Amino acid sequence: MKAYWKLVSLLLIAVFAFGAFAPSAKAASQGNTIVDTALAVNAQTGEFSILIAALQAADPSVLRTLSGKGQFTVFAPTDAAFVSLLNELGLTADQVLGDQALVTKVLLYHVARGNRDSAEVLDSSRIRTLQRGFIRQNGGVLTDANGRSSNIIAVDIRASNGVIHVIDRVLLP
Repeated sequence: MKAYWKLVSLLLIAVFAFGAFAPSAKAASQGNTIVDTALAVNAQTGEFSILIAALQAADPSVLRTLSGKGQFTVFAPTDAAFVSLLNELGLTADQVLGDQALVTKVLLYHVARGNRDSAEVLDSSRIRTLQRGFIRQNGGVLTDANGRSSNIIAVDIRASNGVIHVIDRVLLP
């Protein structure tokens, strides 16, 4: 029963997150980067507060990259995804965020070059990440190098320098 409510909660989060992203399409045409868009969504929903903390804890080059002019696809884990990972690893957020090299590596594993909309992602079986690893994709399910899978729960959130797809589990290189 607990698993059922967890699933329902995740679905509700996805619905609210997707609805919150709708205004970002207009904002993207006005020049909002991936970082700007994530900040705006978090201000509305609170769903990316851990992701934003991770971006701040990572090597500053990650923020510069995602705020720059290049085109990128970001697979953005929700806060629930990060909390689940922390529970799975038996670590606190402070322990993870305190390791800049680890945070940088994990974040770059969630970013691919190019502006890949959902159709292009679904047409791919492997996606090369900025971390230089690969994510496998099959039917909207991403699988990391460790065999852990994550569902894409919201798609095609436009930014001036790419696109964000929301996922329900943190991927690990």
